[in-house]
Amino acid sequence: MRDTTLFGLRLTLGGYLAAHGAQKLFGAFGGRGLEASADGFDRIGLAPGRPMATLAATAELTGGLLTAAGLADPLGPITLTATMAVASTTGHRGKGPFAAKGGFELPLTNMAAAAALGATGPGRFSLDSLLGLRLPRRLARLALVGGVAAAATMIARSAVRVRRDMPAMASAAEASFPHTSGRAADSSAEGRVRPSAVTGAG
Repeated sequence: MRDTTLFGLRLTLGGYLAAHGAQKLFGAFGGRGLEASADGFDRIGLAPGRPMATLAATAELTGGLLTAAGLADPLGPITLTATMAVASTTGHRGKGPFAAKGGFELPLTNMAAAAALGATGPGRFSLDSLLGLRLPRRLARLALVGGVAAAATMIARSAVRVRRDMPAMASAAEASFPHTSGRAADSSAEGRVRPSAVTGAG
């Protein structure tokens, strides 16, 4: 039962996040494609947008495929956990905990599921088990440290850029809506800086 449950979770989480990566990279499955994704990444402070969007989408695609296949574990779950941490704290920043308002509910749930898979392993129904593969612990630790460092760097870059650009965005909002209170204008500016469509799953 445990192996069957892990197999189902891997396929669901890995499959969906791989598809989200393909949406961003190639416009597959009705996705927006790389150029539109890059514009969105620029707006939330993940600049330059095109390489950052490419990095995030590639992480979703490869991490999702590795997770679904149960191959080179725990590289797939580590990659997805780091990617979803960035999505939760950048594209969904300041919108609360629930998806109904564009909040971080979905990427946080995905992050928790990926972290659980990374901790428990892929189970018996996986390519690692079938092929008798086992990732060296040293390599797994390096991947974990690298994932944490990369996620922290991207989150910090986004926060710094958003904070730097906020006064200009607030001024633009006040110029566009001269009869709006300063607080409402600030909220409008924040909404423009952090569009909910940027990250999809994350």
